[in-house]
Amino acid sequence: MTETIIKINLSESPYDNDCIHNRWHPDIPMVATVKPGDDFIVECYDWTGGQIKDDDDAADVRDVDLSQVHFLSGPVGVEGAEPGDLLVVDILDIGAFPESEWGFNGFFSKKNGGGFLTDHFPEAQKSIWDINGMFTKSRHVPGVEYAGLIHPGLIGCLPSQEMLEEWNTREKALYDTEPDRVPALATLPYADTAHMGRMSKEDSATAAAEAARTVPPREHGGNCDIKDLSRGSKIYFPVYVEGGGLSVGDLHFSQGDGEITFCGAIEMAGWIHMRVNLIKGGMSKYAIKNPIFKPSPITPKYDDYLIFEGISVDEGGKQHYLDVHIAYRQACLNAIEYLHKFGYSKAQAYAILGTAPVQGHISGVVDIPNACATLWLPTDIFEFDVQPGADGPTKELDGSIDVPLAPDLE
Repeated sequence: MTETIIKINLSESPYDNDCIHNRWHPDIPMVATVKPGDDFIVECYDWTGGQIKDDDDAADVRDVDLSQVHFLSGPVGVEGAEPGDLLVVDILDIGAFPESEWGFNGFFSKKNGGGFLTDHFPEAQKSIWDINGMFTKSRHVPGVEYAGLIHPGLIGCLPSQEMLEEWNTREKALYDTEPDRVPALATLPYADTAHMGRMSKEDSATAAAEAARTVPPREHGGNCDIKDLSRGSKIYFPVYVEGGGLSVGDLHFSQGDGEITFCGAIEMAGWIHMRVNLIKGGMSKYAIKNPIFKPSPITPKYDDYLIFEGISVDEGGKQHYLDVHIAYRQACLNAIEYLHKFGYSKAQAYAILGTAPVQGHISGVVDIPNACATLWLPTDIFEFDVQPGADGPTKELDGSIDVPLAPDLE
């Protein structure tokens, strides 16, 4: 029987578990050691460490302490792993705990994290999604049901000291260009809420002041939010420290490409079954700077899509030059406006795009001045026909069941 090498208790704080950490630093001690060829199971908190509850009040999303996230299980050392190697990780299986078969999606307040469309949805909202085997539905977003592609939103290896310093230098330089921006341009080191795993209190006091936050993806992997890293996937991670230091967390039941609501998947606690191997000297052999991966052979089968285009012209009509970020934003906004015509509130439509297995594509980046991005919305997830027709959209929903909105306390 496969051994569970990291266990958690959902009734306890992740700060009380020394197999958990919420920062990146090369000196965080390994909590377990495995050999190449070994397979093992790791249990994971949801990325907030239990801050969000299964209820109809979004005040917890509004008030979430984002300086704590993400809570990761690890690091796991691999015997023989050295800087310059590739750590090969096979995701063999992944799932929710039987006692916690639900997940959440949220829009963070613009004042506390924001999101991809934060200017359009500046207030905190959330939806709860019930997990029924491989499918999910939400009491807050009626009329849709879809199969999940469960995956870790965050997985990667520890950075070297040189890499950590590079991250901090370049992110601080960006932050300093507009230090008062809301949301901030970068999440800088913050020692007060750091959890450094098994590091001693004396060492933690120094290391936490420079330890990198887990919010962005970086060269080592990290918070990449790639929905196709599900069971059957194989990932090749650059190794930067002895032992590799593999950590994982931020499990998602389902997600659309881009994770556009930021808390943009169906976030869940659960477990992941992995196997590890090594390619000695693999970074130079294959010129690998960032991880590469093979996607899962098991994906939800949706063959019919409505595809929404967006171009590099923002909401105010301003022309931008080949700006893919703006183009994808426009594709998402176009899809939201379309679904609104069928009776969804715009918040419900936004939640669908963040949680359903929608595809995002960069369709053109050479035809100046407009990049073209597309959002592929599977039509089979809906319990009614969303195809365009001569008679216009049927009002299947009245928007009376909406994503819970957190009360404004100001």
